[in-house]
Amino acid sequence: MPGKLMIVMVNTDPNNGSELGAPFFQATVAAAMDYEVEVILTARAGELAKKGVAEKLYVKEGSPKSVYDFIRDAHEAGVRFKVCTPTLDLWGNDLIPEIEETVGGAYVIQQAMDDNVVTFTY
Repeated sequence: MPGKLMIVMVNTDPNNGSELGAPFFQATVAAAMDYEVEVILTARAGELAKKGVAEKLYVKEGSPKSVYDFIRDAHEAGVRFKVCTPTLDLWGNDLIPEIEETVGGAYVIQQAMDDNVVTFTY
């Protein structure tokens, strides 16, 4: 059985808060189940790695918990956050502290092809 979950957030639109809860919640749950978990932020979703963006977003209107709170919860549970190199060209280098590493496309492909890794995309 695979021991790692890689969540690639590429198609998720940060302007649509309802799309943002599930990936972070599932990452947190998987980490709590003792799986190795990493979330890769890239393309449009890469904007979430930029300081000040996720703090202003909410999964649903009226919620006291921001998207950044979901990211922090996941990170505290053991989820590792990474950002793809081209994303830095789009959104800049001023990243939230939860981003642990910058990776390229080859890394994502290598991990996705590994039999020990299950990949979810959002």
